[in-house]
Amino acid sequence: MIVLMAGLPGTGKTTLARALAEQLDGRVISKDEVRHALFHAGEIEYSTAQDDFCLELMLDLAGWLLRADRGRTIFLDGRPFSRGYQIENVLRRAASLHQPWKILECVCEESTARKRLEEASGHPAANRDAELFERVRDGFETILHPKTIVNTDLPLDPCVQAGLKALRV
Repeated sequence: MIVLMAGLPGTGKTTLARALAEQLDGRVISKDEVRHALFHAGEIEYSTAQDDFCLELMLDLAGWLLRADRGRTIFLDGRPFSRGYQIENVLRRAASLHQPWKILECVCEESTARKRLEEASGHPAANRDAELFERVRDGFETILHPKTIVNTDLPLDPCVQAGLKALRV
């Protein structure tokens, strides 16, 4: 299964994806980690084109991993999936791989997300800040596909339980 971790920066997508992957023996593929593995610091743009390129490589990797283990759960992380075309690209690839998909949208109070962004250290994305949060929030397109909303203002365990419930096929 391919799981899209959607939501604004700071809403807990990575934390939830990692916890779910641990429970399900799944794999998290992070756009930010892929970008930093591929590009030197001076080549990193944080542009839509570079984000799209990284997502295509993530989908190639997901396909490789799923061909090796069709029962595996792959979590696509590091992108808010704030635009419809981004989701459509993943759903097309999932269909070509004959894989089911799910969307988990992480939400929380804006103050929570901003606090998380301020306190985050060691995150590979240097542009992850309040300005990015506002830009993504202002352009976030409503997700029209079936999804499960997870309120990450709650403690991690209930969020994981909600995610596990949503991922049951």
